[in-house]
Amino acid sequence: MPVKKVPVYINKKKYLALPGESMLSVAQRNKIDIPHLCWHEDLPVFGGCRICLVEDSDGKVLTSCTLRATKDLAITTDTKDVQQLRQQNLQLLLANHQANCWRCQQKFDCPTNKLIEKYQLDFSAIIKTKIKEKIQKLNVAAEINPAACIACNQCASICDQIGIGYLQLVDQGTLTTVETSKDAKVDCIYCGQCTAHCPVSAVHEQNQLADVIDSIEDNKKIVIAQMAPSVRCSIGEEFGLAPGTDLTGQCYTALRQLGFDYVFDVNMGADITTLVEAAELLKRLKENKNLPMFTACCPAWVKYVEFYHPELINNLTSARSPHIHSGGAYKTWWAREEGVKPKNIVVVSIMPCTSKKYEARHTKLKINGLWPVDHVITTREFAVWLKQRRIDLDQLPVSDVDLPGQYSGAGAIYGASGGVMESALRTAYEQYTGKALKKLEFKQVRGRQGIKKAEIDFGDRQLKVAVAATVRNAALLIAELKNDPQAYQYIEVMACPGGCIGGGGQPIPHTQKIVSQRTAGLYRHDSKMKVRKAHDNPVVQDFMNNYIAKLTRQEQERILFTTYTVKKKFD
Repeated sequence: MPVKKVPVYINKKKYLALPGESMLSVAQRNKIDIPHLCWHEDLPVFGGCRICLVEDSDGKVLTSCTLRATKDLAITTDTKDVQQLRQQNLQLLLANHQANCWRCQQKFDCPTNKLIEKYQLDFSAIIKTKIKEKIQKLNVAAEINPAACIACNQCASICDQIGIGYLQLVDQGTLTTVETSKDAKVDCIYCGQCTAHCPVSAVHEQNQLADVIDSIEDNKKIVIAQMAPSVRCSIGEEFGLAPGTDLTGQCYTALRQLGFDYVFDVNMGADITTLVEAAELLKRLKENKNLPMFTACCPAWVKYVEFYHPELINNLTSARSPHIHSGGAYKTWWAREEGVKPKNIVVVSIMPCTSKKYEARHTKLKINGLWPVDHVITTREFAVWLKQRRIDLDQLPVSDVDLPGQYSGAGAIYGASGGVMESALRTAYEQYTGKALKKLEFKQVRGRQGIKKAEIDFGDRQLKVAVAATVRNAALLIAELKNDPQAYQYIEVMACPGGCIGGGGQPIPHTQKIVSQRTAGLYRHDSKMKVRKAHDNPVVQDFMNNYIAKLTRQEQERILFTTYTVKKKFD
């Protein structure tokens, strides 16, 4: 039975709210501006910034994030007292915020700067609290600047929500700041969700734009850009477009304007991954060995297994991830086809993820002494670069990917939770049964749920599968497997909510609602593709049949497969 809504009044206008819903949430839903810094619609209420103040009918000034809707509750959002208290509280917050605006990746759309302007604060006159802690590096993926922290708790809250709990607030008052866990049994997995939830860029990715630009300006280098599936349906948000807007062709044009010599696509690498992973799944099913097989496209999930659950290392697929597969293909097969020296090729991946920076520096992935991928920039870094160059994506003409980057619809859906599995099932089913799929969509593994379970008709057998988004949900499946090791044969895990489309390198704000809209964009992209199965991609067929098949087993291993090891803290 639906919950009966109650009338509430904001600035003398009537609205309907769920009983107990926060008044800030009601205001946000009705597009009423109440400034805030620590509130996030997907996270527990913290109430720390005290910027979201409102005044009730009794003249009391309260935080709207903690004020619950009751029948006929009336609030005013911008009284004189509210404005004065907001200004005072904002000054207190900024006493703990060391501004490096010229370096900040949010400088083009900074919520804090907007509040400073609105409440006419002299930022330079605010007495700063001296924070002694140095910048803390999270491997090569992200970093924390305690001197910029405003103690909003969003980074710690999302870290706990996904199932890690590596970040926490320490000290009190203006000395409150974020710190990493000292517990030897707790380690970061570099997913970057903290960077996607920080409103002031105190936690941010380690920027590699300067390295990429240096490579482009080196006339001796052949610089290739490859864009991940998720980027095309999220970067538009940085230019005022709706989440899920597909800007694939505009991104290709933009990358050429930025100076890249070739524009390929990570989706092509996803098609390679699909073929390799599907073949491995069928082999394991036949041998009934190391089941269930887990996906390993997400390096944050892999780090979680290697640190928290090393007993599952043999259950991870040995297939490399998409951008590593395609990067390796460009520096071997494509280099031979084009007659260029692999050492002169620079591959740049544009990814929705900070952990890909970490993955790209795994020495074990090197091919003939070369990294498959030389640099990784996030969707946010890409957007900053475009804005610096005054390139407006929405105004650009559409162009095509260069031929070696051709891909299938199955590659495009890798960005969504369940997409890796669906792509692999499209190929594995046809290879196992010898029959063409009548319906390509495996909707059983789609959706926003944190855990999805299904039994897939696989010809003469039922394949039991599961999909988990966030490692907290993966831990629930792992616990289930301890009680019933045969509960599943195939499991996909992504560390971020919603999968890569909700990755730590994606645009801010970052909510489940926005992630769902981005996901819908990926499925629309797949549905419009002429080729929708990885094994039907002619570029990948050429790579696999006319290049890989002619190599020795050792050479094939070097390009297509990887290994895993037990990780210690900070590895």
